Amino acid sequence: MILSIETSCDDTCAAVVEPHGRRALSNVVHTQTEHARYGGVVPEVASRAHLERMDGVVERALADAGATLDDVSCVAVTVRPGLIGALLVGLSAAKAIAYARKLPLVPVDHLEGHVAAAYLAEPDLAPPFVALIASGGHTALYSVTDGGMTLLGQTLDDAAGEALDKGARMLGLGFPGGPAISKAARDGDPNRYDFPVALKEKANLDFSFSGLKTSLLYKLKSMGEGEVREELPHLAAGYEAAVVEALARKLLRAADLHDAPTLVVAVGVAANARLRRRLGVEEAKRLGTRLVVPPPELCTDNAAMIGAAASNTPAVPYPDYLSLNARSV
Repeated sequence: MILSIETSCDDTCAAVVEPHGRRALSNVVHTQTEHARYGGVVPEVASRAHLERMDGVVERALADAGATLDDVSCVAVTVRPGLIGALLVGLSAAKAIAYARKLPLVPVDHLEGHVAAAYLAEPDLAPPFVALIASGGHTALYSVTDGGMTLLGQTLDDAAGEALDKGARMLGLGFPGGPAISKAARDGDPNRYDFPVALKEKANLDFSFSGLKTSLLYKLKSMGEGEVREELPHLAAGYEAAVVEALARKLLRAADLHDAPTLVVAVGVAANARLRRRLGVEEAKRLGTRLVVPPPELCTDNAAMIGAAASNTPAVPYPDYLSLNARSV
């Protein structure tokens, strides 16, 4: 079995995954609530919280899987990208467990982990396919083949999830912004306000969301407080629709350019219901095109996806990984 650990941001995660990486026996996620008062993740607070919870989360993952450390054949851990302090907590824990039992260690790229979550959702999935990664820290398109992942395009400024977080803050909604905006937009008209979709006519596969945030800011400045409250569902719906349209357009363009039979949408924004509906309609139009969207619990940060990615990632033998370091990018 693979014991996997993920601490790239504010979720302390551990999981036990079968060696082929297509089935998780456990998947424990402890989401930190300490950051709500700040409206965003505070790196130092996140690192300290990981330290406090790591042992308990690993113990729970083993117990949920009905396993012990004797059943573990290797340890996998996220080493990049992410908050460097948070990453180092997870890496140190993984090194300690692996070294104490003379096990190999598998260093995993966080973004590759999010793509690998699709294998847990659809065990028969196989390359080639095009994958969209959209979260609070990353927005990018990849071509996935048997040879690995190739970057096709990425955001030129802000990530999609970060744009949703900042939009929610401007609208006076909660954190994280994606779910808050979706809830507020439930009864709104997405066509009431014409928010911009950047680069939609460009032939490249890059994204941009800074202009969308600016557009919302100036729209709110032109409105009174009472009008904002009254129009909140429509403002939220229009803003969310602009983010979704940007993501969907580029993913579909990538699929056409690379003749991809399968589309994968991963990471937190993949849980967005509007995006799922938008791509579901397109999937129905494209006969023979398969859309894979992991369930919501696999779209957020978790360790099962790290274990899934580890099955296709070279392991570092004992004790060579003691000098291994984490990277923020």
